[in-house]
This record gives sequence, C-alpha cells and structure tokens, in this order.
Amino acid sequence: MDNYFAHPSAVVDDNCNIGEGTKIWHFSHIMSDCVIGEKCNIGQNVVVSPGVIMGKNVKVQNNVSLYTGVVCEDDVFLGPSMVFTNITNPRSAIVRRDQYSKTFVRKGASIGANATVVCGNEIGEYALIGAGAVITKPVKPYALVVGNPARQIGWVSEYGHRLEFDQSGEATCPESKDRYRLSNDTVEKV
Repeated sequence: MDNYFAHPSAVVDDNCNIGEGTKIWHFSHIMSDCVIGEKCNIGQNVVVSPGVIMGKNVKVQNNVSLYTGVVCEDDVFLGPSMVFTNITNPRSAIVRRDQYSKTFVRKGASIGANATVVCGNEIGEYALIGAGAVITKPVKPYALVVGNPARQIGWVSEYGHRLEFDQSGEATCPESKDRYRLSNDTVEKV
C-alpha cells in the first residue's frame, strides 16, 4: 500500500521514491528514478523527470516541469508555471542528455509564478524570486531578486518579509522577531 496520495488521473512510473503524506494532483506525471520527500504537494499538470530530487514539504504549484538535474531541498516553494531548464544551448537535432546541468534550490527558497531558472544556477537558502524573474546567475541566501535578467533589490527573512538593516547591519523580522546580520554582502540569522 502506498503511503502517499495520487489522483487517479496522475501517472506515477515504477521506481519512484515518494515520501509519506505527499499528494500528487490531476494530470501530473512522476517519472522513474526521482525522489520526492515527505509531505510534498505536487499540483495539477506537473512533470517530475528522472533523477529529480525533492526534500520534505516542497510545494509545487500547477504547470511546473522539474527536469533532470533539478534538486530542491526541504520547504521549497515553486510558484505556478515557473520554469526550469537543463541545457544551456538546446537544439532539437542534437542530443545533449549527457550535458544536463544541475540546478540547486536550497532550503526554504521560494520562486514566484512564471519565473524562469536557467540551469546550472543555485538559489540560496530562503531566497525569494519575484514573479516573472529570469535567473541567469546564482542567487545568494536570503536575497530578494526580480526582473529580466533578475537583479537583487533587497533581503528577506525566513518568513519572507523584507529586511531593513540599521547602520550597524542588524535587522529584525517583523513577524518572527528573528534577528539578522548583514556583513560583506551576506546575510545570516543570529
């Protein structure tokens, strides 16, 4: 007996490792040799390709394709219709399956609706990618990035609130009251 839920219209191939409490919704396709952690939510019309790894509590909204090479750590949010790539120079007539690039989305990061993540980049812990952004280079932990190409416009807390740093480089999340320090263009929770 499976320890996850899959809607009857979903296709789950053999040799998938799917964690307890995960939900897979309408018309999604979970392909062989992927790993999906516990308590994930896979929205409608999602494709999870072979070799994809997802940690615990990953939320994948509708119409997202996770291609081979994508690794999402725990508590990642992937917004509706956001896009991953896995080849930097695709050509229909040239097979480049042996050249797939890895893309890492670190713990707690959120990627907004219709954003695009060009392969080979890393999205840092708790980073927040704005809707429609195009990621062409690595994103620092706690960074807030927007635009095409994406550029950093600030910093966010683990709760997703914009951080306002004082002259000493300290900020407090308004919701959690957690403290953060900005030093050498890097944020850490203190």
